[in-house]
Amino acid sequence: MSTYVTTNPATGRTEKEFPQLDDAAVDQVLTRVTDAYPGWRATPVAERAQILVRVAEAYEARSDELAALIATEMGKPVREAAGEVALAASIYRWYAEHGPDLLTRETLDPQGAQESVVQTEPIGPLVGVMPWNFPYYQVARFVAPNLVVGNTIVLKHAPICAASAEVMDEIFHTAGVPADVYVNVYATNEQVADMIADPRIQGISLTGSERAGASVAETAGRNLKKAVLELGGSDALIVLDDADVAGTAKVAARARLMNGGQACNSPKRMIVPTDKVEEFVSVLVSTFEATEHGDPTDPGTRLGPLSSVTARDGVAEQVRRAVEQGATLHTGGEVPDGDGAFLRPAVLTGVTKDMDAYSEEIFGPVAVVYGVDSVDDAVTLANDVSYGLSGSVWSGDIERAQEIADRLEVGMAYVNEHGTTLPGLPFGGVKRSGFGRELGRWGMGEFVNTRLRRTAKPKG
Repeated sequence: MSTYVTTNPATGRTEKEFPQLDDAAVDQVLTRVTDAYPGWRATPVAERAQILVRVAEAYEARSDELAALIATEMGKPVREAAGEVALAASIYRWYAEHGPDLLTRETLDPQGAQESVVQTEPIGPLVGVMPWNFPYYQVARFVAPNLVVGNTIVLKHAPICAASAEVMDEIFHTAGVPADVYVNVYATNEQVADMIADPRIQGISLTGSERAGASVAETAGRNLKKAVLELGGSDALIVLDDADVAGTAKVAARARLMNGGQACNSPKRMIVPTDKVEEFVSVLVSTFEATEHGDPTDPGTRLGPLSSVTARDGVAEQVRRAVEQGATLHTGGEVPDGDGAFLRPAVLTGVTKDMDAYSEEIFGPVAVVYGVDSVDDAVTLANDVSYGLSGSVWSGDIERAQEIADRLEVGMAYVNEHGTTLPGLPFGGVKRSGFGRELGRWGMGEFVNTRLRRTAKPKG
């Protein structure tokens, strides 16, 4: 039985099942992308870029359809889903516009030779393993730069996102990507491991859990393959004593509830001056309680279900365990009556270092608020986790906030905003949040051969 199934998380009903890749077909897939590589890398970069323009246009033209699709398969409210579609389209456009220039050879100081230049070349077939929480955006981060570079791609999406994966496959090929340059597969984890180990595959990009990242990194390392990993996060949001507490709390609440709290770079830990905690928590609670969950396909819905009942139950258990261990629950955390993977948003305080909730990632609509007595305490607390994806500092004093942001052990530090992602900005983390970068020129530099060509002066 295939694991690639569309089960509507708002209703619990299974709507479609997709055939899983047969073991015998794995070699055929790898042969296809390998045989297609020479022709694709020889395709003029301007032509590859123009294909990305057509991809962007298709996303924009089909925005309503694409948004409704992921609302049904993973529960994202359609307004947020439409925003994701637009962001994905902007990524394809950015690489279409800037990608060719990023591949231009760079002339170095010849240093005694006639010429020293650096060329940026593709490396060959890649495997991309994508998660369910941002079905279009995270594919775009991987696919757009690598198509324009000239690599070929095997794309394995999350099993619950088979329907959106199918439509993306169709969009790419209709736009002009050759059938064997981008191959969508409904593969098992074991089949992906076999692909990574195969000498024809030159690299692997995974966005997903820490556990999945460790497994992929082990297989890639054993086979000497380049890997880019974007894994979990437990982002800190630090509020300084001069910040607008109520206004910041409202922004933090909305950010935490976006995508049902199912984002690696969501502000999961909110660190506030001790004498401001009561005010901050009051605003969080009122905002959370005023945000009613509902049908994600309804344009008025601001909070949909979690991606599955299993995911919902896992988050509910984390909240229950935190309370059992001594944390204070101010609101939410319970499963409402009725069908679907819904969970009432929760606010926790009093989480201490000996509790599970202190160190684990809570991938759902749960805010953990900490009170601190100094900026140094705030920074120490922010950095006292195994993750390092992003973090933010909120203050009316920009220079002071920047100095504090520079002390955060993260890949992305923000001042007076949190989690902003744009096509030209690098995305990625440190520590157990993974390694490598996506987007911007940095995303173009991961799966390439940065080749030196040096020409000596003629002798005599």
